[in-house]
Amino acid sequence: MSSSARSRVFFIGAAGLAAFLVWGLAGLPDFGNFRGEYGLLLNRVGVEDIRATNIVAAVTFDYRGFDTMAEEFILFASVLGTALLLRAQREEEEEPAEDMAQDRRPPHDSDAVRELCLGLVAPAVLFGLYVVAHGHLSPGGGFQGGVVLATAPLLMYLAGEYAGLRTLSPRPL
Repeated sequence: MSSSARSRVFFIGAAGLAAFLVWGLAGLPDFGNFRGEYGLLLNRVGVEDIRATNIVAAVTFDYRGFDTMAEEFILFASVLGTALLLRAQREEEEEPAEDMAQDRRPPHDSDAVRELCLGLVAPAVLFGLYVVAHGHLSPGGGFQGGVVLATAPLLMYLAGEYAGLRTLSPRPL
């Protein structure tokens, strides 16, 4: 396809996308004019029903509890899948390739990457715990805090500290 034909296809697609965006934005209410019946109902009955002082936390944990539990399960499943992929098995041994020299070793990790990753482990854990502990004050909490907490083992893995990563992983499980 020539460049002029590609340009025509692009501009036709961009015009179609712009038309859909304008059509979608035209039906929005004016700024400051809230038409959500569900939100108005929750503001009216949420405090009496749940005895919660924060409607956002009440919606997240009480009204949408199963949805929040599913989000947490997705996070748990992704961390579990990553741990299963990165685990070392007992019978695994690295066999050197036949065409490689015997004295050849893997390249050394960058010291800057190693120090940066190790330096960010503690702040990632502290910030994750902060987000989890203060999730009732703002939208978020468990799911976002769990994602931040899951970055700490990832940072240790990137730093090449396999021994430190093994001490954090639960052996009985």
